Order: sequence, then structure tokens, then C-alpha cells
Amino acid sequence: MQYWEHFQHSADIGVRGFGGRLEEAFAQSAVALTAIITEPNRVRPQLAVKISCHCGNVDLLLMEWLNALIFEMSVRKMLFARFDVEIRNGDLLATAWGEDIDIERHQPAVEPKGATLTELKVRETDHGWLAQCVIDV
Repeated sequence: MQYWEHFQHSADIGVRGFGGRLEEAFAQSAVALTAIITEPNRVRPQLAVKISCHCGNVDLLLMEWLNALIFEMSVRKMLFARFDVEIRNGDLLATAWGEDIDIERHQPAVEPKGATLTELKVRETDHGWLAQCVIDV
């Protein structure tokens, strides 16, 4: 089962992604990132953007992935809501689908500044994979 959630952190916002596979947990953590800004179902998957990251440590790879998404959102002035992620040997290759920001429809709440090392954790659990960290807003 795939899903995402936020968790409480003093001044920032924690994101968690869950999935039966590692890639699903990474994709769900990206949906949780979008949910910091707007309701993900408000974002239309109209444009595809390719994203790649590399890191030999899976925890740090999650941080790289989320920071790459934050960068793409900022420079392209887009929001993303659908993610296909592949991870092999420390290489993450993904496609993020989204659209240009529409202030009226998306009603953005905050702008994420970056994924942090705070509470950074990627691990396999009895129910699948967990991918989490705190996002600086």
C-alpha cells in the first residue's frame, strides 16, 4: 500500500512516504512534499520533467531527490503531483509530472527551501518501505 503523511516538527514540516517498494516510498515522499504547498489533487500532470540523482547512501539519496524536486519547482515555477521513480545502485532516475503554478487554483501555502538531514531515514519495515525527512520551509 502506498501513501504519504506529514509529521510534526518544531518550525519545519516532516514528510513521510510509504510503499511496498523503495521506489514507491520515494514517490510518496515527493507527493508529501507537494502537499506542503498545495493539495496534490489540484495539480494536473500535464508536463513531464526528467530528474536524476546519484548517491551511494539511500538516506542521502532521499534528501538529494527531494532537493532536486524543490530546485525544479523553483526554477520552472511548477508543481508536481505524479512521480515514477527507478533506483538502481545508488542512481535515481525519475519522471515528475505537473504543471505551471496557478496561484488562484493551487493556493500555495508555503515555499519549501530544502530537504534536511533532520530525522532523515529510509528503511524497510514489516509493512514495506519508509522514506522520511524534515523539509525546511
